Amino acid sequence: MSFRRLILPSLAATAALVVLLALSALSTSRALAIWIVLVAALVLLLLVRQSRDVRGVRTRFEAALRRTTTPAPRPVELLRVERDLELGIAGAGHARHRLLPMLREAAAARLASRHGIELERRPEAARELLGEDAWELLRPDRPEPADRFDPGVPRDRVAAAIERVESL
Repeated sequence: MSFRRLILPSLAATAALVVLLALSALSTSRALAIWIVLVAALVLLLLVRQSRDVRGVRTRFEAALRRTTTPAPRPVELLRVERDLELGIAGAGHARHRLLPMLREAAAARLASRHGIELERRPEAARELLGEDAWELLRPDRPEPADRFDPGVPRDRVAAAIERVESL
């Protein structure tokens, strides 16, 4: 904002002063006090805007508000679980040694905490709660795959087993 932009508001404040004096609505000293406050506010506004432009940078507070936030990094454990999930879907060996034990551990924890059933000691009760498809994936005596490089567990089957464990 330049001094030229200050002229029009100052003229408006002066016109208001003249009207107040002409109408005798206020005392002369009160009307002048109002005019001085208006002009001082306009000058302060001009000075604040000028100081921003001179510095080229707004206040630290304004700069912090304008900063773009970077998304928080994903937890390492979540990345590991996602990797194990994808690799378990891709390969039978990884499914047997990483993905299914992780899911079995989650199912065992849920069964123990919500139903008081230990997966290893009461497999029939666990089977009943898990259902046939989830049990087939998560049972402790699941056989080794014929070839560890065969495709792993299909994604929809893993998703169904996870949903079943979560619903326990």
